[in-house]
Amino acid sequence: MGAQPYYGPDFGQLQRQDPDIAQVLLDELSRVRDGLQLIASENLTSPAVMAALGSTLTNKYAEGYPGRRYYGGCEVVDRAERMAIDRARRLFGAEHANVQPHSGASANLAAYAALLQPGDTMLAMELSHGGHLTHGSRVNFSGKWFDVVSYGVRRGSEQIDYDEVRDLALRHQPKVIVCGATAYPRLIDFAVFRGISDEVGAWLLADVAHTIGLMAGGAIPSAVPYADVVTFTTHKALRGPRGGGILCTAELAARIDRAVYPFVQAGPLMNVVAAKAVAFGEARRPEFGEYTRRVVANARALCDTLAAEGMRPVSGGTETHLMLIDLRELGVSGAEAERRCAAAGITLNRNVIPYDPEPAAVTSGMRVGTPCVTTQGMGPQELKEVGTLVVRAVRDPGAAPEVRERVSALLTTFQAYDPAAFPAYDSKY
Repeated sequence: MGAQPYYGPDFGQLQRQDPDIAQVLLDELSRVRDGLQLIASENLTSPAVMAALGSTLTNKYAEGYPGRRYYGGCEVVDRAERMAIDRARRLFGAEHANVQPHSGASANLAAYAALLQPGDTMLAMELSHGGHLTHGSRVNFSGKWFDVVSYGVRRGSEQIDYDEVRDLALRHQPKVIVCGATAYPRLIDFAVFRGISDEVGAWLLADVAHTIGLMAGGAIPSAVPYADVVTFTTHKALRGPRGGGILCTAELAARIDRAVYPFVQAGPLMNVVAAKAVAFGEARRPEFGEYTRRVVANARALCDTLAAEGMRPVSGGTETHLMLIDLRELGVSGAEAERRCAAAGITLNRNVIPYDPEPAAVTSGMRVGTPCVTTQGMGPQELKEVGTLVVRAVRDPGAAPEVRERVSALLTTFQAYDPAAFPAYDSKY
């Protein structure tokens, strides 16, 4: 009798060989299934994406680019990377795509390496106002290697002060202007940033790690027509594997590619590259566009409910997948709200708010997002209920058992990775 065909990872085999790690996988699946996942930067990948991640492509070293590798035997993985590049370019309407970055941070590092020299000036959003660690934080490489000038939001509107951005650009003449954020609930006017960049002769880099999925689905305007370079992650609203990517103009293609390899990274993770290709393919389907529109509609429904219950949304609302909530009127810190929600089966994260008097470990706010619950099939009506549960959990820690029961009842209808659709991780193994 010949050898049996191999189609991919067998969870039963893992359970027999390493039951401790197998139990970790099952426990994580239970954690996701048993609670509401409201982390704005997380999502639930499709089984197809997971299949690519757990494939034999993980074994292949492939330093370089398709057709120009430094290892033999890359003719198969070359096909996967070419597909990922082609699908990314088509999905986003970009002239060039690099799909090798391991993360959003490494994508930003490569983009900076392509456009800047150590000591050069760049203009980017202040971390405490919604920017990212790699936008110039003093504890990050970006703040240590470059002269970073930061812009923020107005105290009154809590939205980006474009006049300040222009004034700072004219005064400091940055080589690169970075737009994009991790905790900013409003749309960013990329056309205004393009105009400012042109006025001072700067490259425009849009870090849209959080919103690239919404752009792919057409739920919000895209940064690609305006930015010279677009960096992104594949694991948030895009619903792909954990990883990063870079889009750019044809003019910058060679510089970006050289910055990713050999400057920043060596061998790409070919199983992840293949999983990115799967996610790009999924995002080109009409149903993905509908999904992204529901993500935004759900975020508005949740935000409105929280506001009606006395939780003030920073900037007055949301136009994306996330909202930032100011908890000071409730007398509860972000850290305490995170703990109370966790006890009630709701996962979200504390977050600083603009001009926050509390340190980052405590915060006066929390960040909430709707990608995961939308993937599970919830709509605005369910998100209104979710909003009341969040408010109850934050206001009254003693209500945690009752809130958890209501969360469980909601999840009986909207369970993550329903066993009927995703048997590979079901408890039968």
